[in-house]
Amino acid sequence: MMKRYKEKEIAVLVSRLKEEYEAVVRRQREAAEELKEENRQLRARLSVLEGQRSEVSAALMRAVAEGERIKQESLAQTDSEKKELSLLAEKCRLLSERLIRRYPDEEDVGDFKTFTDALLTRLGETPEEPDEEDEPVFDMDAVLNPKEPLDLGDLCKNLGLMEEENES
Repeated sequence: MMKRYKEKEIAVLVSRLKEEYEAVVRRQREAAEELKEENRQLRARLSVLEGQRSEVSAALMRAVAEGERIKQESLAQTDSEKKELSLLAEKCRLLSERLIRRYPDEEDVGDFKTFTDALLTRLGETPEEPDEEDEPVFDMDAVLNPKEPLDLGDLCKNLGLMEEENES
């Protein structure tokens, strides 16, 4: 059984439905406007970020190119410095040889030769080996098992540890 509505009840019902519908539509329009505004702001931000990204990309490319240039310059400079050091080491070696020929018994000359050999070794060059005739050979067996009696006084004089006495 159906209930019959009066015209006034229907008008009130339609009016209430209309108000509810208008409220829903108004909320939907407000939400749509908010989304449009947010979308506009996000597009503006995206535009700014894309501009920054292209700037950063260009800056990175410049930095990589500059890094390569610096690397090449450093390699060239290192090569040049190594050549200069090799020339200096060779001059030191030649000077050391001359000094050893002139002053073979001087301690400073030996120290300079040691320095020169160490320099050549650090530069990756091999120092020249001295001739066996130039360097005295130390025979440990002859010291530990002498074939003739040792005279300690003569040994000290030969080593320069004791001055020779003037016999008058």
